[in-house]
Amino acid sequence: MASLPVKPLPSGHLQLLRQNLITPPSMVSAGLIKRQHFLGLSSHDLSIDESMRHMRSLRPWSSRRRVSAGVSMPVASADDFQAVSWESWKPDKTSVPPSLSDAIWPALGAFAAMAIMGRIDQMLNPKGISMSVAPLGAVSAILFTTPSAPAARKYNMFMAQIGCSTIGVLAFSVFGPGWLARSTALAASIAFMVIARANHPPAASLPLLFIDGAKLQKLNFWYALFPGAAACILLCFLQEIVCYLKENFKF
Repeated sequence: MASLPVKPLPSGHLQLLRQNLITPPSMVSAGLIKRQHFLGLSSHDLSIDESMRHMRSLRPWSSRRRVSAGVSMPVASADDFQAVSWESWKPDKTSVPPSLSDAIWPALGAFAAMAIMGRIDQMLNPKGISMSVAPLGAVSAILFTTPSAPAARKYNMFMAQIGCSTIGVLAFSVFGPGWLARSTALAASIAFMVIARANHPPAASLPLLFIDGAKLQKLNFWYALFPGAAACILLCFLQEIVCYLKENFKF
């Protein structure tokens, strides 16, 4: 049997045939596609403007999902990337702008706290110990500026201060000074605050302070109460005064 030569279709015909295969019939029934006939082959002329408006009205771009191999994956829009990239670098627009008294009273409270603890340091100087340690500066900022924050709760503060200080003493007793004691104490302190539900970030620095401070190592397990917990009692008293002044003497 003689074989007949097969003549390839022109490129224009192939393009029209490809459009026929990939165009969804639902879009034809919806009126978004117009049928035309060219050289015996049906083709579809997609109205781009109308279809884009129709798709945007049905589903926003930020909620479109891409389906690949049976797995749906979210597709983020340009607006989503802009929000993720820049919103966290801007001030909170929902918060009320602070007044002058909102800045003055916490600042005066912090000054009074450090002044009182400095006076106590002078009294304790012959014994070679100090009360005004660096983590108490962070505690003062939390108590005076954000008294309603979880880290400012009395349970969180005292539980974390006592627990993390004890962990620092134990880590130093087992591993001695060095990186192993610091890393173990910090990891154990974070785990302790999570388990005890006592979120108070400044307390995580107390174990490191004890391991690296030769003067504080003399306190041994008394370090669990001094200077952290003892100083927090003073700071809580000053916090009540600062909150009262902020509420009743605004300017």
